[in-house]
Amino acid sequence: MPVLSPYLIVLSSKEETVLAARARSVRGEYRARVRARIVLAAAAGKTNAAIAAELGVCTDTVRKWRRRFAGGRLEGLTDAPRSGRPPVFIPAERAEAIALACALPAETGVPLSRWSCPELARELAARCQVAASASTIGRWLAADALKPWQHRSWISVRDPQFAARAARVLDLYARIWDGQPLGSNDYVICADEKTSIQARCRCHPTLPPGKARAMRVEHDYRRGGSLAYLAAWDVHRGQVTGRCEPTTGIAPFSRLAEQVMTAEPYASANRVFWIVDNGSSYRGAASISRMARAWPSG
Repeated sequence: MPVLSPYLIVLSSKEETVLAARARSVRGEYRARVRARIVLAAAAGKTNAAIAAELGVCTDTVRKWRRRFAGGRLEGLTDAPRSGRPPVFIPAERAEAIALACALPAETGVPLSRWSCPELARELAARCQVAASASTIGRWLAADALKPWQHRSWISVRDPQFAARAARVLDLYARIWDGQPLGSNDYVICADEKTSIQARCRCHPTLPPGKARAMRVEHDYRRGGSLAYLAAWDVHRGQVTGRCEPTTGIAPFSRLAEQVMTAEPYASANRVFWIVDNGSSYRGAASISRMARAWPSG
């Protein structure tokens, strides 16, 4: 004869609706679905052993949640508070790690430009005898939205006429000059120089891929010295014209300008605007006069 439970379950209409929804839910937690089915089966008069066999759980599990529902109703099906694992590190040690991460390495005498989690772990162990791992320190910093190994550069504007000078460049990017839109035969060129580029050549030719063989690239190379790369970028057409030179200077930049201005569509353009930085090769009124004499506007 089956043993009857002392906890008889009688559901109200509201409880039955809530439990039925939980039992059918496919997005909810699996444990909540099982607990709801246990209570519904108990309310239908089934024994603990029958419910356990039907749901594939042990009898003690059925007995526990029948008893919890009888004592607390729907609130009794939630997990009771747990103490959890005791903390390994005290709050002061975590605060020490965060304070160290917010300080520059040079302030503490460490020969680093930026902190990393392993470096922070080593420094904490040396200074405070805090044996926190790099991953633990990473979790502490992530909780405070700190990433000391990342950096961002910025420009401190000191020129009082920066806004007016920058506005002319931004207007050209927007195809505007002196308040008027540029014509269809006007072009904007942005030029710059890149120095100290290593010219290297592989000692042996690269072999193409073949059947069951990847492309092979020889590791050894010969040095060909350093070169400078000069480039002119057509802002609105999205095309670049470049050349290599032994060094930078007025003459190499003049050759870049000649390469661009003698090619179409710039050779027959009405106007070509050149935007450059403050480099010595093209700085000042002398450079402007040089370009104007060599390439007068049409």
